[in-house]
Amino acid sequence: MNYDACVAANRSSLLRVLLVPMLLALLTACTKVPEGVQPVDGFELQRFLGKWYEIARLDHGFERNLRNVTAEYVAADGDEIKVINRGYNEKKGEWTEDDAVAKMLDDPTIGSLKVSFFGPLWGGYHVIALDKQNYRYAMVTGPSKTLLWILSRDKTLDDKVMGDLINQAGKAGYDTKRLIFVKQDDPPAEDTVDAAPAGDK
Repeated sequence: MNYDACVAANRSSLLRVLLVPMLLALLTACTKVPEGVQPVDGFELQRFLGKWYEIARLDHGFERNLRNVTAEYVAADGDEIKVINRGYNEKKGEWTEDDAVAKMLDDPTIGSLKVSFFGPLWGGYHVIALDKQNYRYAMVTGPSKTLLWILSRDKTLDDKVMGDLINQAGKAGYDTKRLIFVKQDDPPAEDTVDAAPAGDK
């Protein structure tokens, strides 16, 4: 091997040494729990499965302009959970659907999962409030406090429960003034379903 080839090989090795830890750190950051927030314990995945209605959320690109949003969690092969997100895009006048895969992050009794919409890239999905008795409502965050969802098994949620959840989120540092309250009215006819990523990019 000549000198130039050795230099190139060393540079390539150095880049791998530097980039692999950076990539691992980035992936870890994507699944982390936001500072000052604690996922629920005593979590039972089988009871969490099924259909949830999105009652409120912090705005983000993937769900922009969406109403009648639902998320359905279905047990799949092995330890995987199939996630089906649907919503009606008011701006485009059409239904849109996104599929993802989720897995429990570590301890199955702690409400922390990781979700992937894009191959090997995973994002944190942490249940930080839950109706442990009946599994009728939940509050979920992503890896940062810019992501928050309030979910219910029904299209509406009791005002007191909603107020308590919003109060909990506010105390944890979420900007609850930016919450969007999702319309869950009579859905438009489902003539078309757009398979592209949800929301108006």
